[in-house]
Amino acid sequence: MNISFAHVSATGRVAPLGHWREGVDGSIPVGAEISQAIQRLDQPLFVVDSEGQPVVATGGEASVGENGDGAALLGCVSPCPIESLGDAGFLVDYGVRYPYVAGSMANGIASVELVEAMARRGMLAFFGSAGLPIENVESAVLSLKESLGDTPHGFNLIHSPNESALELAIVDLYLRHGVRIVEASAFLRLTLPLVKYRLHGIHRGPDGEVVAPNRIIAKVSRVEIATRFLAPPPEKLVAKLLESGDITLEEAELAKEIPLAQDITAEADSGGHTDNRPAIALLPTLCALRDRLAEEHGYSVPLRVGLGGGISTPASAAAAFAMGAAYVMTGTVNQACVESGSSDLARGMLADAGQADTAMAPAADMFEMGVEVQVLKRGTMFSMRASKLYDLYRAYQSIEDIPTAEREKLEKTIFRAPLEEVWKQTHAFFEKRDPRQIEKAETDPRHKMALIFRSYLGQASGWANRGVEDRKMDFQIWCGPAMGAFNEWVKGSCLEPTANRRVAGVALNLLFGAAALTRVQALRRLGVTLPPDATRVRPRSDEEINEAVAYLTEAAAGSNVT
Repeated sequence: MNISFAHVSATGRVAPLGHWREGVDGSIPVGAEISQAIQRLDQPLFVVDSEGQPVVATGGEASVGENGDGAALLGCVSPCPIESLGDAGFLVDYGVRYPYVAGSMANGIASVELVEAMARRGMLAFFGSAGLPIENVESAVLSLKESLGDTPHGFNLIHSPNESALELAIVDLYLRHGVRIVEASAFLRLTLPLVKYRLHGIHRGPDGEVVAPNRIIAKVSRVEIATRFLAPPPEKLVAKLLESGDITLEEAELAKEIPLAQDITAEADSGGHTDNRPAIALLPTLCALRDRLAEEHGYSVPLRVGLGGGISTPASAAAAFAMGAAYVMTGTVNQACVESGSSDLARGMLADAGQADTAMAPAADMFEMGVEVQVLKRGTMFSMRASKLYDLYRAYQSIEDIPTAEREKLEKTIFRAPLEEVWKQTHAFFEKRDPRQIEKAETDPRHKMALIFRSYLGQASGWANRGVEDRKMDFQIWCGPAMGAFNEWVKGSCLEPTANRRVAGVALNLLFGAAALTRVQALRRLGVTLPPDATRVRPRSDEEINEAVAYLTEAAAGSNVT
């Protein structure tokens, strides 16, 4: 993407590279209107010398070289359509218009309506399958297939170390219904179902290239996990799938030539499962890993890295693209939008959140392993109560070992029922979902205790999604610091009320702002001193942002430079 060009002298001053003349359209150097000029993303900006100072002009005619008349041309900032911010190959491969992905927030928070809204505006979105019964996931698959057809969209596949049968059932469901894109999240190791999905239907095309119909975008925050996703599927797992008849001999052979995931998302400090990694360190690390592994394996396709976690303002999106992100991914800010599967009550709580109003709490799906998720702290006691349950799990071997006083507190404040009754409800739940958990609990009292405690963690997110008023203090709302940054950015604007927050409008505002700030930085590099207003991109209503991005990409490709 060509943003600006100029010649800088040895003294650091920008030397002229040509000339600029005012055009017949009356274009003149802009002053107070600089912000509007910057945000006309389809128009070039010219930096010209005016009495020894660089100023910005629009329109007119520019020429490169020593010959010519008019003001000295110091540089040019080219148009910056928002489609051009990320990796063009990502857009082509996934059939989308914009380098923006809505991540798969679990329990259907990334809802059917959210996926539809994003897909219809040319962005990729993943349905939040994690935590839902398989029949609910199938219903979403069928619904989106009917409403979107071949319009690109995807579904989540979460690592389920305690429910491997469920992970396999979800993969078989996706294969049965022709789901072509999944977002793999929270994987601590690679699994047979994951590899089975990737290799299903792999073949060699007419041109000799390997064609893998099923794509995986993996969210990762650790180098060791990223390394496994960017490498070919492990030979041991491929051999097991071949032995079981889940893949053919041809598929097993071709597996050596492709990465398990061509695209990975660097998941920085975020809501839900997170390692709280800083984006400014994580993304460059994974980009360097990408380059090393691409050379090592010699793939015929490029590897790509996007960035999620903390993307909630034009500045954070612009920074992500400046650091080399192929695309940006959002999650927390989407949950506060009207299309999310959350409740109005939870959305309101998110809209009140500040950057520091988050905490870590035990994860329901990986409770015994001590894995944590990031949640909203303000307005709830969930993180404290969930941590208390994990402390008791570590301290005792069974429910019966818990001191009477502690047990009575649990029954009164957290469960609001005798633990015997809680166990009956938990027993009934797992009889339907995964009977093996009940079998294990009957011989392992500590596992029984874990299932009881996990029932609170699991229900807490459901209470938030349904807006159960009398359980507000127990709401588990996945949330990262990005929510507070977003709230600060939209304060006093049309996007401050949650009723006005629509997921595609929010996305386009972030991308538009990122493109504008990219032009701001290009002007600064050319020595232009900008007023504070020029670096602020105000949120626009849906109507305004749609109008702002309605220009054709071809229009931005024009140039007044000769």
